[in-house]
Amino acid sequence: MPLDALMAEATALRDAAHGRVVSYSRKVFIPLTKLCRDVCHYCTFAEVPRPGRAAYLSPEEVLAIARAGAAQGCTEALFTLGDKPELRWPQAREALAALGHPTTLSYLAATCGLVLKETGLLPHANPGVMTRDEIAALREVTASQGIMLESVSARLCAPGGVHHGSPDKHPEARLEVLRLAGELRVPFTTGILIGIGETRAERIAALRAIAALQDRYGHIQEVIIQNFRAKPRTRLGAAAPEPDLDELLWTIAAARLVLGAEMNIQAPPNLSPGVYQRLVGAGLNDWGGVSPVTPDHVNPEAPWPHLEELAARTAEAGKVLVQRLPAYPAYVRAPAAWFAPAVATAIRRASDAEGLARGDDWSPGELTLPPLPAPRLAAAEAGLARLVARATEGARLGPPEIMRLFAARDADAAHVTAAADALRAAVSGEVVRYVVNRNINYTNICSYRCRFCAFSKGTTHAALRGPAYDLDHAEIVRRAEEAWARGATEVCLQGGIHPDYTGETYAGICRAIRAALPGMHIHAFSPLEVTQGAATLGLSLRDYLTRLKEAGLGTLPGTAAEILDDEIRAIICPDKVNTAEWLEVARTAHGLGLRTTATIMFGHVEGPLNWARHLLALRDLQAETGGFTEFVPLPFVHMEAPMYLRGQARRGPTFREALLMHGVARLVLHPHIINIQTSWVKMGPEGASLALRAGANDLGGTLMNESISRAAGTQHGQEFPPAAMEALIRGIGRVPQQRTTLYGAPPEAQATRAYAAAELTPVVQTAPRRKVPV
Repeated sequence: MPLDALMAEATALRDAAHGRVVSYSRKVFIPLTKLCRDVCHYCTFAEVPRPGRAAYLSPEEVLAIARAGAAQGCTEALFTLGDKPELRWPQAREALAALGHPTTLSYLAATCGLVLKETGLLPHANPGVMTRDEIAALREVTASQGIMLESVSARLCAPGGVHHGSPDKHPEARLEVLRLAGELRVPFTTGILIGIGETRAERIAALRAIAALQDRYGHIQEVIIQNFRAKPRTRLGAAAPEPDLDELLWTIAAARLVLGAEMNIQAPPNLSPGVYQRLVGAGLNDWGGVSPVTPDHVNPEAPWPHLEELAARTAEAGKVLVQRLPAYPAYVRAPAAWFAPAVATAIRRASDAEGLARGDDWSPGELTLPPLPAPRLAAAEAGLARLVARATEGARLGPPEIMRLFAARDADAAHVTAAADALRAAVSGEVVRYVVNRNINYTNICSYRCRFCAFSKGTTHAALRGPAYDLDHAEIVRRAEEAWARGATEVCLQGGIHPDYTGETYAGICRAIRAALPGMHIHAFSPLEVTQGAATLGLSLRDYLTRLKEAGLGTLPGTAAEILDDEIRAIICPDKVNTAEWLEVARTAHGLGLRTTATIMFGHVEGPLNWARHLLALRDLQAETGGFTEFVPLPFVHMEAPMYLRGQARRGPTFREALLMHGVARLVLHPHIINIQTSWVKMGPEGASLALRAGANDLGGTLMNESISRAAGTQHGQEFPPAAMEALIRGIGRVPQQRTTLYGAPPEAQATRAYAAAELTPVVQTAPRRKVPV
């Protein structure tokens, strides 16, 4: 097959699985030791012992390199070293003894663990041939491991071959390492080295051997196609012939055809400068590790490209450069299956929802926004543009299509948010609405064990989250009256599920407020409170909601939704209402004329598929009932969340994901839900202003008090007064407008009061009157 045709077939296969993304890992290179027992004829990495030169980097030197990398945004610590030098060199044995280790592999495991613990960088180890026990020991402290197969040609190990005198380069030994790694479920990197005397047929044989192992174990995360570069101070010498570009392109394309669409195929960019577009055109989807800190110690004559240059050249090839972790997304998305517990924690904290590197340090609730780079690509991909067009026409997209929108980056992401903003303008105009309200959390005592919640569960949590409280009616009414005096038209009431509360408790709260303030709208009780209240009274949902409505309830908040996918609910809130139960409460409420909001809490353990299922569940119910007033994305605030502190969750969504949630929701929920609200508590004022330009049209409530997000760690204030809200809205060229809960106009007197509100008086957190669970 002609090379051009081979490359075209390979790129089509690659694009089907990887789209426009070409990834790389930002790394530091840690050469733990350059001593080696092998004598590969092309290697400049290995050195012989020299007087005055340490055989191994010390732990302090390793940490210094790793910390320099962490300061430059690296996520990978690449440990490269010679193979078992202690079997050849007495100097290595003496140095290991002084370090307190019997073998190089033992010292490697210790330093990997040190880097993981002290810096958060994710170790990737390339130590050569290993036993099963050595691989298993490294698995406890590494995100991935690797060994280059290089070739399956045994003749290269014979006299005259480049591997003669290097027992660790025998194909059977290296294939056995790959097999053992598969049995131990270690994400593993391998590859072939071309131009060292092998034939094309032998390259294909090596690729097929790798493919067979991948088919059996699923652990081969990437395959490197590395071209030999001649070097001085080697047995082959600087004049040794190198493979030409066509040989490299042919091998990359052949690897794609042999290994399939999903495989990650890499070629080091520093070994082929100036031809990046050709390499992308051969079917690769990854550039490998690139360091802004350390040189390539294996190929010191070939400097890494600057990341800006690599991004620009990748864009010229029509692709988006995206940072990944040392482990690839398919493994990152299943951390319990592929990583030891300590590594899984670090993986979660470094990854986004797709399993790639987060790319910025922002998390919901933080004060500063990340830089927002301009798109490098000129236009959105045609297929994505067609999906967006269908959504704007009101079509119901399926989960894979919605996931494609959430995966948008660069020009694709800009197209999604721009289309969402244009749809917002067409549907709701240039007005941004907000409601003057007060948030009242009536108790922080809860018998449920939601793993994301930083709310108190009782007296045993007082030191961590403040004392338990259970507001009496007098304090609830006092806060409501104060809110009314400050111009509020709504009180929003939510709290923990107190074990002593019954359905009558919730109805009593409504009656107390209505008696004191008949004009105040009561927005209260999620589907969880409703379900619990009905159960305690032995009433159907319909009968209990009717009782609440008669007591004064006006609308329900659509919280407790979290992720409407039981696969995720089983992890984060296993004792809570399930998806069908939540939807049934909303459906029943809508049938009684009680409208509700709808929410999503995202950025913890779920992913784009779960987001898609959630949005479709809401869209379908809204098409049935029309009862949702608005949709509110709630980015997960991680700082004090129990499941984050236990290492079981990500650090909330990335800023890109948070913006896309607003934009994709606008598209997916159209034409059924027309109001998309942004949470200033989670996003911050600056983030909220950007969300308002990405599909949102509502700024939510002024709140006056906010407890739940503050308990979780958000740094944003408890109140966003009307004047400040309106300044933000006008600052983006939009028109501010106060609203009621149901999107009507507030009474003129209330609107006027809101602009001249007195300072809030201190709240009284009534101590529990009942026994508090521990």
